[in-house]
Amino acid sequence: MDIIAKIAEELKIKRTQVEAAVNLIDEGNTIPFIARYRKEATGSLDDEKLRELGEKLEFYRALDTRRADVRRLIDEQGKLTEELIEAIENAQTLSELEDIYRPYRPKRRTRASIAAEAGLTPLAELMLEQKKEVDIAAEAENYLNPEKKINTVADALNGAKDIIAERVSDNADFRKWIREYTYKHGNIVSKAKTEEDSVYRLYYDYTEPLSKMPSHRVLAVDRGEKEGILSVKVEVDKDKIFDYLRGQMLSARECSSTDYVREATDDAYERLIAPSVQTEMRNTVTANAQEQAIRVFGENLKNLLMLPPVRGKVVMGFDPAYRTGCKIAIVDEFGDVLDTTVVYPTPPQNKQDEAKAKLKALINKHKVDIISIGNGTASKESEIFVAGMIKEIERPVSYIMTNEAGASVYSASKLASEEFPQFDVSLRSAVSIARRLQDPLAELVKIDPKAIGVGQYQHDMEQKALDNSLAGVVESCVSGVGADLNTASVSLLSHIAGINSKIAKSIYEYRTTVSRFKTRSELLKVKGIGEKAYKQCVGFLRVPESREVLDNTAVHPESYEAAYSLLKLLGYTREDVSERKLQELPKKVEEKGDAKIASELGIGVPTLNDIVSELLKPGRDPRDELPPQILRTDAMDISSLKTGMEFVGTVRNVADFGAFVDIGVHQDGLVHISKLSNRFVKRASDVVKVGDIIKVRVIDVDVAKKRISLEKIN
Repeated sequence: MDIIAKIAEELKIKRTQVEAAVNLIDEGNTIPFIARYRKEATGSLDDEKLRELGEKLEFYRALDTRRADVRRLIDEQGKLTEELIEAIENAQTLSELEDIYRPYRPKRRTRASIAAEAGLTPLAELMLEQKKEVDIAAEAENYLNPEKKINTVADALNGAKDIIAERVSDNADFRKWIREYTYKHGNIVSKAKTEEDSVYRLYYDYTEPLSKMPSHRVLAVDRGEKEGILSVKVEVDKDKIFDYLRGQMLSARECSSTDYVREATDDAYERLIAPSVQTEMRNTVTANAQEQAIRVFGENLKNLLMLPPVRGKVVMGFDPAYRTGCKIAIVDEFGDVLDTTVVYPTPPQNKQDEAKAKLKALINKHKVDIISIGNGTASKESEIFVAGMIKEIERPVSYIMTNEAGASVYSASKLASEEFPQFDVSLRSAVSIARRLQDPLAELVKIDPKAIGVGQYQHDMEQKALDNSLAGVVESCVSGVGADLNTASVSLLSHIAGINSKIAKSIYEYRTTVSRFKTRSELLKVKGIGEKAYKQCVGFLRVPESREVLDNTAVHPESYEAAYSLLKLLGYTREDVSERKLQELPKKVEEKGDAKIASELGIGVPTLNDIVSELLKPGRDPRDELPPQILRTDAMDISSLKTGMEFVGTVRNVADFGAFVDIGVHQDGLVHISKLSNRFVKRASDVVKVGDIIKVRVIDVDVAKKRISLEKIN
């Protein structure tokens, strides 16, 4: 198989792009580095496409390894023919390859092998010849063998049929046809195994085409089956499959063998092929559903991590609770903890006056700007309390509901105990809730991505695939934003391309025990960072204090010379960069021609464009260009909602079937995929993403079930 051509075809990109990317990956370059600094080689493939390319490369190389194994194993049996070699080389999937190998795979004792041991293979061959002049029952009398328990003609005929059935089952072409037919025309059918109500009631008597069932329904049915609530199977019109197999196996003329061959063929499907193919189909649709769910999870995680930070504000983290009280942590604009306390404004204590007095004093003392309220238990009561309290103080204070998923995981972690040894677990959660608002990326990288709560059936996923995918998303986000070498946490640094947790700790130790970084190049003094690691990570790290202004940009040191040559060519100096005097730079590049300038500088046009962008805004954060998060000063309740009301809300989660939107009433509303646009939408994530600010209209409210149905106003 030409792997390069196959990947190029599937990703709809040029062969040269795939070749370049594969070479760079094989050289040990990271995906973020290739995406950012090797655009000329790959034709500007982005990190998402590169990761997909990397996954396909791994799959097809594994397929080629198995291809070689199958060829060797058959050859060792002395049965490798030119026809088999061609079939093995042309196999496009692992299923096709295993179908070819099936007849040659060492088998446990089967009905067919027992029949063969009894000497019935010649009878099976004669039966398959379907000669009109042969009386197959009479011939069977010649194969009686009491020692092998072939005592009657029926025993001999049944044994011959078992041999034929196994041959039919082992035929790769038959299996391929049946597999494709089952996928195209089969249905997933689920039935209830209980009379009790459950979240799976929709699937108590449910049928849907196998090939069209969306991923969220596949995963729901799978989980219902796993929990013992549903029975699930694949159903297909087996008469069509019988007709196909009989057409392949039966002679056009009737003879004494016809019925036996027909029975053997039908038995092959019913007993040997159908169970394995239907299991394979279930596994295939589940694998596809999981792949889609992992993709959705990754997109949601990326959009959550890339929420714009709220800079320069003093934030009060408010971790709601009932009996144990609401935990409070105030952090300054740099994320350092100023104060902590616990108040009891919620049931059962309901000490609202006392809580107000304590929090008002803290707000005035530390000049709090925003209150970040966790959206978990007791959050609605806490929101109402906070909204009422801030109306009673002169200082302008707003609040925001913050997704607290994973805060408890972080607060109980070793990392949190090292960061805040003086606080108990609950107060650490309040700090996390405050910091998430100030810099979502820096705070959320401390938490296992699976605990952040933007996934779909995440616990049902193949965990290694999920972990690898989410780790790639985090790495791309952190590398895309960049990190300050002198202030970034070990957690943040460890997600920079080319840096692992061990190197991240070495960087931290260097800057705390040896010296703060004055330049990027000082990274080479850190234990564990050689030329290779330096090359991969340095472009994603920043040193704002450096005398070298480019050390605070995404320009890679390998392009510093080109950047300064560009400035000189267009009449600028280094000082013009730090003094932000390059407003006319893009215009000058356009006038002279980017291709001509790039050629003079010995770089590609994509690199030239990136250099220009960075020179214009040293230290820029791509998240600052996104819409700011919505801050509120008043609270609403689901019972106050009316059909037709319009809100500006924040997308909190996206699933295949729609998007969940926070409109400020504690319970997120669902915009079903059919209500996201006036046009057909295949996937909700094609229209909205986590963190989007969108305008919605209420179309239905079920207070008892706490369900809000919304439609997007386009």
